[in-house]
Amino acid sequence: MIIINNKLKICETEIQFDFIRSSGPGGQNVNKVSSAVQLRFDVTNNSSLPVDVKERIKNIAGKKMTSGGTLIIDSRQHRTQNRNKLEALERLLQLLHQASIKPKNRVKTKPSKASNTRRLDSKKHRAGLKKLRRGGNHDW
Repeated sequence: MIIINNKLKICETEIQFDFIRSSGPGGQNVNKVSSAVQLRFDVTNNSSLPVDVKERIKNIAGKKMTSGGTLIIDSRQHRTQNRNKLEALERLLQLLHQASIKPKNRVKTKPSKASNTRRLDSKKHRAGLKKLRRGGNHDW
């Protein structure tokens, strides 16, 4: 069991790792060893995630989410398979933690009367300064 926060937990069996050949650093080793990792996590068919968290994951993930509802995280930055696997898992946990936070509702507010008058007074002051700068027909 992987614990994201006190309310959200996922099972390790729900995460699938695919190992592929990487195009990154490694010299001749790149052609022989599958060090890149593709982490697959089925969000839509997951029973441990609440519906609102699933919706937020879909919004946050963007192109990482397939049309079938599978989240794919690709990691190929490191030379070893284990470090790539740990990085992909870390990115999944970070995304799940971010999706578990419920966004606050915005409370609409009106500007106060005093702030409105201050704004209008400053506009009048600027207009007066500009008016003084204007040139006119001087009869010298």
